[in-house]
Amino acid sequence: MKIKEITNCIEKLAPLQYAEDFDNVGLLVGTYQTEVRGVLVTLDTLEETVDEAIAKKCNLIVSFHPIIFGGLKKLNGNSYVERVVLKAIKNDIAIYATHTALDNSQNGVSAKMCEVLGLVNTKILIPKKGIIKKLTTFVPSEKANNLRDALFNAGAGNIGNYDQCSFNMEGEGTYRGNENSNPTLGERGKLHTEKETRISVVFESKNEASILKALQENHPYEEVAYELITTENVHQNIGMGMIGELPNEMDEQEFLLFLKKTMQTACVRHSNFINKKIKKVAVLGGAGSFAISNAKGAGADAYVSADFKYHEFFKAENSILLADIGHYESEQFTKNLLVDYLTKKFSNFAIVLSEKSTNPIYYI
Repeated sequence: MKIKEITNCIEKLAPLQYAEDFDNVGLLVGTYQTEVRGVLVTLDTLEETVDEAIAKKCNLIVSFHPIIFGGLKKLNGNSYVERVVLKAIKNDIAIYATHTALDNSQNGVSAKMCEVLGLVNTKILIPKKGIIKKLTTFVPSEKANNLRDALFNAGAGNIGNYDQCSFNMEGEGTYRGNENSNPTLGERGKLHTEKETRISVVFESKNEASILKALQENHPYEEVAYELITTENVHQNIGMGMIGELPNEMDEQEFLLFLKKTMQTACVRHSNFINKKIKKVAVLGGAGSFAISNAKGAGADAYVSADFKYHEFFKAENSILLADIGHYESEQFTKNLLVDYLTKKFSNFAIVLSEKSTNPIYYI
């Protein structure tokens, strides 16, 4: 089995197109055609992680956080990042990172937090923009059904709980081919008018290559006319954070103690109590202060995330309980999610959960 087979599977769960623009996801070290002996799944890739991969005979590390985030200008071992990359290359170990691609997945980091906390009736907190694209093309009316079906089979026309969605309009198209043309309909050098159907479909950006391939292979014209745009529509099933409900409401102190125990954290930093029962809870793994207003706007009683700064706790404004459980603690179950997912897909292959805690923060 090659690395590409493993990463293709991961990208069905967390397509790289879901990642934020600032991020660095995908295969960071190694080549896709390398034969895989074993996969080590971790939250972070450190030198000790590479050592663990060596000891467990794994030559692919699947990491949540990318070890290479900014640009690397030198590889001389003067930083922990450079030392990790050098050791991985020296030992023929590939490194793959999912990060915000998995953050934005419907079954990703925040979904795992919801599962651990037992939240029900969950939905995305901040639906993502820029994921939905629209294709419009023009085809001879008698060929419209065939082309439309091909686009649907390639992944176009799926909107929420509906599939095979399209908009169609009848009209006339005109064209004239030059001396080098080979028109399917009409004659070279003569203006031709054809009854055509205008077909418009939307699709997720991850399917763009397969949809354009289907368009080219199933459209009868020598030159295929089409328009492709990225919409500002939000995708309700893709995005950052989630919000759900506890099966039973709790008072604030009870909820925080439950949170501390369930999320296995030594410390929960929180905003002032507001004498409010906790039922509706928003969560977001990692640094999530940017979503405080979203949690409030969604009517959450509590918002669980990490890395809140001093002044950001004031944003609670006596309307929500903010709970900072720690960056590592909020994402720690992500590697379990990935191991469970990959083990189901590759039941006869070694998928190993890293035993190392990579949390750089300690409490006393």
